[in-house]
Amino acid sequence: MPTRRQVVVDLVTGLGAGLGSALAVPALAQHAGHDPVYSHLNDPKITTAPADTMRMQQVFDSPAPKAAAQGRWVTRAPLPLPRSEMAWASVLDGKMHMIGGYGKQRVDRPYHQVYDPVADKWIDAPQLPRGANHVGVAVVAGKLYAIGGFVEQNRKPDALCFVLDGDTWRAIAPLPKAAGAIACTALGGQLHAIGGAVGDTFDTKKSVDWHLVYDPRIDQWGTRAPLPTGRDHTGTLTVGGHIHVIGGRVDSFHTNSNLHHAYDSNSDKWKPRAPLPTARSGHGAVLYRDRIFVMGGEGTNRVFGQNEAYDPATDRWESYAPMPTPRHGLGAVAIGDFIHVAGGGPVMGGAFQSAIHEAFTLG
Repeated sequence: MPTRRQVVVDLVTGLGAGLGSALAVPALAQHAGHDPVYSHLNDPKITTAPADTMRMQQVFDSPAPKAAAQGRWVTRAPLPLPRSEMAWASVLDGKMHMIGGYGKQRVDRPYHQVYDPVADKWIDAPQLPRGANHVGVAVVAGKLYAIGGFVEQNRKPDALCFVLDGDTWRAIAPLPKAAGAIACTALGGQLHAIGGAVGDTFDTKKSVDWHLVYDPRIDQWGTRAPLPTGRDHTGTLTVGGHIHVIGGRVDSFHTNSNLHHAYDSNSDKWKPRAPLPTARSGHGAVLYRDRIFVMGGEGTNRVFGQNEAYDPATDRWESYAPMPTPRHGLGAVAIGDFIHVAGGGPVMGGAFQSAIHEAFTLG
């Protein structure tokens, strides 16, 4: 019986144990530039993804108590090309939308790719009017929005915002202040954009506590009670009329947070909730079977595979089967009885991207 670590090694090296025919590739040492699974951002001459670094950085064990039913992960169709630093993904009409990010040695891609879970197939969709990474995405009243982002590598934020109108992206009112890695979610027919980071250089980059609200009916931004602690690269979603902001980083992944706050729009107040068991940033967060599942993320010399779930009814966390391939800066959504996790960086930082697509189910 192979160990969990050996299964991960098989997934990474393409030896066939976990990837299956859809991702069957030669050994990584034989790859040149862009292979079906991994791509190097800074140097197209690099021929080997850092398998040893991946193994050293991967973390799977959670301090949270284990759930009785651990669930399982299955392989799905890989992305058309390796991508990372999309920051989030969204669901529209039963399909997964992934926007912007890093890819093909650039950080300002206008990518828009859509996954159809019924056909297990990715298709290209209308690209953003301008490329960016760490773009905030949300669906409000049946329309897909793309908010802000960085136009350089995790820095130099942009204020431009767009809505997908049919087959065309249309500009809407820009952010009052430019930000990237700003988390977006819908509540009460409005788009809430929370936290994020500002700064044109790595030395000046810092997290913010902004809480901005966009009203599509009047194409205007307003403000609400700020996040208690400024963070970016958070996991943020709406559950039962409350917005949950979970984890994230304070200025850097060297100072990740396990903070978990919930926002009540009726009182315009934030309240603390049970903290995230594994502090991290760049993770996915989705609502699945009435629980908030948080998976992936990064930290100092760490890429997390932990899959931890929060029960809003009991204010408690449990751990589930971890991701076979730990990643950060990924896209994660729940469709039907599966959580789909696609793309992301397999090592700390933005140097490498993956096309891997794995799905979790309790079924």
